Amino acid sequence: MGLLETPLLEDLVVLVNGGSQGVGAGIVRAAVREGATVVFTGRRAEVGGKLAADTGARFVRADLSDAAQARDSVARTVEAHGRVDCLVNAAGLTSRGSLLNTTPELFDAHMAINVRAPFFAMQGAVADMTARKAPGTIVNVISNCAHGGPPHLAPYSTAKAGLVGLTRNAAHAHRWDRIRINGLNIGWTDTEGEDATQRAFHGAGDDWREKAAASQPMGKLGQVDEIADFVVFLLSDRSGVVTGSVIDWDQTVFGGLD
Repeated sequence: MGLLETPLLEDLVVLVNGGSQGVGAGIVRAAVREGATVVFTGRRAEVGGKLAADTGARFVRADLSDAAQARDSVARTVEAHGRVDCLVNAAGLTSRGSLLNTTPELFDAHMAINVRAPFFAMQGAVADMTARKAPGTIVNVISNCAHGGPPHLAPYSTAKAGLVGLTRNAAHAHRWDRIRINGLNIGWTDTEGEDATQRAFHGAGDDWREKAAASQPMGKLGQVDEIADFVVFLLSDRSGVVTGSVIDWDQTVFGGLD
């Protein structure tokens, strides 16, 4: 079999937290396609069960706002498959809130899902990898809002900026353990969750995708399958030695001015 025909994640155990829908579900599908044994988490049993049936991946119901359940997702993966080789943190809360109208409850909810859950899932995964003295890879799905974000996404932007810091800190701390940790700052992406958000918060109609695509330089929103393919590449040995990188996956060129 030629190099390009070899599955990128063959014989690896991959945990995708927040994998039951949207970008996370796309990553589950791509990882299975590339030969991985995949475990994924989500809150909704019906949605997770359907994806598991479609892909052959293992679904673990978990509320990642609970740090113990985020950490336990790793333990359950190790219990089922003996180890975890790769972790993807794809869960995200995007509820709207500005500096002036965000409540402490909303702020805490964003921190719990967008920073605390990845932190403790990474803690569990890195503990397993180092105990086995084995290499591993982690990818955090972040957001271009980490650069600042719009006024109506103040707690979200704050939390995602924290995840950027965590990604780089952990990558530096564990580089000699051969654990590579990277992140993707994704931009506006076409998902079912974004459809619900546009309708609920912005009064969007059925044609919002077409209007949004026309407003973008590439004539389309970010696509789940394209993001998933890139995440799989970062998880795999084909991405070489790269670690501590937070890549802007977007059509906005940050720092560019017209």
